Amino acid sequence: MDRGIGSAAVEGDALGDFRIVSEPYFRPVGNEVALFEAAFASRMPVMLKGPTGCGKTRFVDHMAWRLGRPLITVSCHEDMTASDLVGRYMLDADGTVWHDGPLTLAVRSGAICYLDEIVEARQDTTVVIHSLTDDRRILPLEKKNEVLKAHPDFHLVISYNPGYQSVLKDLKESTKQRFVAIAFSYPEEAVETEIVANEAGVDRPLAQTLVRIGHRARNLKGHGLEEGASTRMLINAGLLARRGIPIDEACEVALVLPITDDPDMRDALKSAVAACI
Repeated sequence: MDRGIGSAAVEGDALGDFRIVSEPYFRPVGNEVALFEAAFASRMPVMLKGPTGCGKTRFVDHMAWRLGRPLITVSCHEDMTASDLVGRYMLDADGTVWHDGPLTLAVRSGAICYLDEIVEARQDTTVVIHSLTDDRRILPLEKKNEVLKAHPDFHLVISYNPGYQSVLKDLKESTKQRFVAIAFSYPEEAVETEIVANEAGVDRPLAQTLVRIGHRARNLKGHGLEEGASTRMLINAGLLARRGIPIDEACEVALVLPITDDPDMRDALKSAVAACI
């Protein structure tokens, strides 16, 4: 017996946990808010491109709140299958029951579906979004022999870090060209200082010191480091410092140790920290 979730039940009962009720802090650094709003109004899928920890996920949270839409987030990984996204039949005490996956739930209910780090998923999994990202806006549920038309408010957002691109881990051109892209990067010093001070709850001089450390660490990218210190890392260091941890020790555990296992690079990072405090 098929007891698939109906759209009325989804909208009325199942999406409470996906609604963002208070405004997430987000500091725009460009025209990203207006670009996203225009894309949403036109129901154009959006791709967010930028390094890790630069605010892509927070931006999606903020826009979901701003637009008043539920947000369903999927953290993509290499073992994720199409059924994990779309749904599957499962057995329970009453028989065989269809369970919507997160993508199907978003399509039915008009939520924003955010596929975080989509290149981590297998390419044969991500092709299921193709029919949702053109003028058809449909999702074939092959196992149910059903074609689901997207709710008018459904919106698809993906993100990935271009720095991790490789032959084996990149989006197909046939996927990329279905999206409009918004580029993210680490903010300029004054803006990043404001963000760190607000998020970590520290004073501006300490936030400024952390940002200077972050900029020095980013200069080592490509010279022994695969990735520089993210804004998220600077915030973590600030949170530790606010709890009374000395700034050099806070930077060591929040920045230096997580970012590299190479002893020489650790020494170089520690020297960068010492030069800034």
